[in-house]
Amino acid sequence: MIKRMLAAALVLAVSGAAAAAQSAARIRGTVLSLDGTALHLRDTAGVDLTVALSPSFAVSALVPAKLSDVTPGSFIGAAAETEADGRLVAREVHIFPESMRGAGEGHRAFDLGPRSTMTNGTVGNEVKGTSADTLTVAYKGGERTIVVPSDAPVVTFAPGDRAMLTPGAHVIVQARKADGDTLTADRVTVGKDGLVPPM
Repeated sequence: MIKRMLAAALVLAVSGAAAAAQSAARIRGTVLSLDGTALHLRDTAGVDLTVALSPSFAVSALVPAKLSDVTPGSFIGAAAETEADGRLVAREVHIFPESMRGAGEGHRAFDLGPRSTMTNGTVGNEVKGTSADTLTVAYKGGERTIVVPSDAPVVTFAPGDRAMLTPGAHVIVQARKADGDTLTADRVTVGKDGLVPPM
């Protein structure tokens, strides 16, 4: 019994160390080249990076959409800025296809700035305005009201493939960062036809 407990503790310790050795990294940048499973990028700070693509990596495309495509019941994500009065004002809205419903559901801090947030959830009420619409977005455990200015970009996801990872393509890479700053990605999101991902 004691041996089994010690073995279990050792497994937990090793698993914890492995988790600590890796961290998530969101990389926004432009493709320089794709060499087999090595994706060479220049990030938005002008730093050149190489990301190893896992054998099962997937490519999603981002294409333009309209706010009128968002209806009650749509599952969306919205990157927003928290105003001084506490209002959430969207910097962009992305519409998830039904197959991605539930992806990243919730409300959390985001990395577009010190007061930026990301809210993924289901649209309830939508109030039309002359310069902005207001969306109520519900998620497990809460709800947020988000103001969407008329000039906020709106995009949606479409199937993509590695042929889209050509020099100059704008991408967002969800990568795992391990010891030695090695980056490995399972998914790449690429703007179709030159679109720059707004999120």
